[in-house]
Amino acid sequence: MPSVPLPFVVALLLLILLIALVRREETSAKNRPFLALIAICALQSMLVGLRWGYAIEPLRYLLPAVAAAVPALVYLSFGSLTTRLAEGRYAALWPHVLPVLLVGLLVAFWREPIDLVLIAIYLGYAAALAWVSGAGPDALGHARFDSTITAYRALQFAAAGLAASAAVDGLVALDFEWTRGTHASALVAVANLIGLVVLCFAAAVAERSQPAAEPAGVPDARPPVDSEEDRVVMASIDDLMRTQKLYRDENLTLDRLARKAGIPARRISTAINRLASRNVSQYVNDHRVAEACRLLAGTEQPITMVMFEAGFQTKSNFNREFQRVVGTSPSAWRAAQNRSRESA
Repeated sequence: MPSVPLPFVVALLLLILLIALVRREETSAKNRPFLALIAICALQSMLVGLRWGYAIEPLRYLLPAVAAAVPALVYLSFGSLTTRLAEGRYAALWPHVLPVLLVGLLVAFWREPIDLVLIAIYLGYAAALAWVSGAGPDALGHARFDSTITAYRALQFAAAGLAASAAVDGLVALDFEWTRGTHASALVAVANLIGLVVLCFAAAVAERSQPAAEPAGVPDARPPVDSEEDRVVMASIDDLMRTQKLYRDENLTLDRLARKAGIPARRISTAINRLASRNVSQYVNDHRVAEACRLLAGTEQPITMVMFEAGFQTKSNFNREFQRVVGTSPSAWRAAQNRSRESA
């Protein structure tokens, strides 16, 4: 059967990724959900291959519980970029074990509603991720500004991936109902190949967006409604950017900026949203692009070195933000500046 090897290929690739990540850096609390997600996805892929490729029937009792753990780990991988989980409040994580326990009890005592329960779990976590994304990129207060937009898009992508997985589960259930599972093997194999890789890729973006650890600081508070308060906050942040050049910090996040300024993160976000008509990531990247323009025009440094000195960490993000602010690429902008000086 052509589709049988696919889950094993996926499992092997995920195991290689997991080993590479463990070797590359020490496992810390901030990336444990991501590493656990990779491990669970690899296990699920292997079990799918054994169950559907070799008809090992007893595995049908284990697969639902393993599948129920995936959406919670996807949620926690992105949740570590939000203030609540990034500050180590893991006492509130126990509810995420409940879906696995529920499915395990259903496997043991009442198998009929398992498919519907799994679909509800996936859709529930997809809705939770969509709700987080509804607050905009500033909701990811512990994501580095250099990758906030990318992490935000991956968050939306993960929500769609969970919803798509729920849809596939529904199709498999209907296939058993209508054709006694004639197409179930192919559906599960293809969905396993696409779905798990997509979810792990999205969570990998979240993991790369993690900043270096730093002590907790200013607690959050309700944003002010007074525009004068907004102007005071904005002036304070502008001063920090101008005098301390915080935008050069490659690990700068909204929460880290709040600690430096001694102002709650939500107040900073609200002030910048209202007065600058942009999110905090764009505001900080505006300063980085301005610094890059100064270096491009006043020095002969290579563009890559300019990118790092301005606070950017990836060429793709640097080029995208430079294009957004200036309207052209860094190399074209430098060439135009050189031509202008020569003609003067």
